[in-house]
Amino acid sequence: MVKRIGVGLLLLLVVALAAAFALQRQIGEFLFERAAAARFAGDGPEFGDGLHLVLCGTGSPLPNPSRAGPCNLIVAGDQSFVVDTGEGGARNLNLMQMDIAGIDGVLLTHFHSDHIDGLGPLALLYWTMGTATSPLPVHGPEGVEAVIDGFNAFYATDMEYRIAHHGTDIVPAIGGGARAQPFALGDKPITVLERDGLTIKAFGVDHDPVRPAVGYRFDYQGRSIVISGDAARTPDLERAAQGADILVHDALQPRLVASMTKALQNAGQDHTAIITRDILDYHASPEEAAVSAQAAGVDMLVLSHLVPPLPSSLLYPAFLGDAADNFDGQIVVGEDGMIFSLPPESDSIERDMAL
Repeated sequence: MVKRIGVGLLLLLVVALAAAFALQRQIGEFLFERAAAARFAGDGPEFGDGLHLVLCGTGSPLPNPSRAGPCNLIVAGDQSFVVDTGEGGARNLNLMQMDIAGIDGVLLTHFHSDHIDGLGPLALLYWTMGTATSPLPVHGPEGVEAVIDGFNAFYATDMEYRIAHHGTDIVPAIGGGARAQPFALGDKPITVLERDGLTIKAFGVDHDPVRPAVGYRFDYQGRSIVISGDAARTPDLERAAQGADILVHDALQPRLVASMTKALQNAGQDHTAIITRDILDYHASPEEAAVSAQAAGVDMLVLSHLVPPLPSSLLYPAFLGDAADNFDGQIVVGEDGMIFSLPPESDSIERDMAL
């Protein structure tokens, strides 16, 4: 009797598997329909009042499958700004269901390719998702005009195709591309924007031979976030970050990069090995970033633009090195999808994950 039941269950399983195999298309269509309905009906993260940081890209030009290029989203009340837009950053914002059509602009720290090569997808989503009637504003130091002129020329044919295909009711001809918003940097931090309680200041950083190169400070409702861009350690950055709640700093671990250089040399890739040597002098190490965080008196140090690529969190201690000895606050190795929320007039820093 037990044997018959076992044989019967086995036959039933075989029949069920055969039916599933035969109906793969129908099952796939059903599952996709359900997933699409859930995806497009859902809302992205809800941001309460206060200041918020979203890491939409924590990688570098070195390939890393789990990290997009440098990209940060700052949300202050009903305003939002993307700081740098590396490859894959717009994809991550879309996956996190952020309101790309509602962003108020992009702020570029400098014009290295890995900080601007995600501008195309971001501008496209801004235009098409929001039926934008004016180009995406892109703020940056002097020289941003040439970058945006080149970008608009590069995408001009693509925009023509999309207008012809979808019509101007969906993609207004006056809304595609980007619009440069240059500012002149002086010896002291300058105010780039001041609106509805939000103040954005730009300050010079040391990323020689890359000039101009800036960082940004955001102040809103008693809370503050500073983004270094790519920068070696300098007193200017530490002064600009004074008393901030969060300092987002690029970080390169020389010991790990030296291992890469050795491996490249052993593989006969001498030209690339020269590049990995050259990059040592215009990025801060985790230890140096921690010294700056301590000098500035910030509460939390978030490391981003990570060099070399870190395929696993098991490598974080090796990457951080002695950074914890240099800073009394919390150090976070940034990951794509991290969200940091700073409630108004408070000391708390709330964390979430959106990827």
